[in-house]
Amino acid sequence: VQLLESGGGLVQPGGSLNLSCVASGFRLSNYAMSWVRQAPGKGLEWISDISLGGGVIRYADSVEGRFTISRNNAKNTLYLQMNSLKPEDTAVYYCQTPTDIRGQGTQVTVSP
Repeated sequence: VQLLESGGGLVQPGGSLNLSCVASGFRLSNYAMSWVRQAPGKGLEWISDISLGGGVIRYADSVEGRFTISRNNAKNTLYLQMNSLKPEDTAVYYCQTPTDIRGQGTQVTVSP
């Protein structure tokens, strides 16, 4: 079971990034999935999750209206579209299974 996140980078406030998470070794369609993040010096923060078929989606208040989670089960891939980024969104972003399996993460830095 492996998860590989990508798409992070350095972006100015107000900018956008689209993160991807490719699953291998299991069928993504069998699991609800989440995105979590860890800011420097802080613990893991849940930010969004999506049901197996994508019909039920939840967001943390801190990202509601700015981030969009989606999935393409045929491609075994989870996405996170991030718009209107703020400096406080700076963190390592991870996709996560219901059993707390995560990839290596992708760094997102929001800075002028």
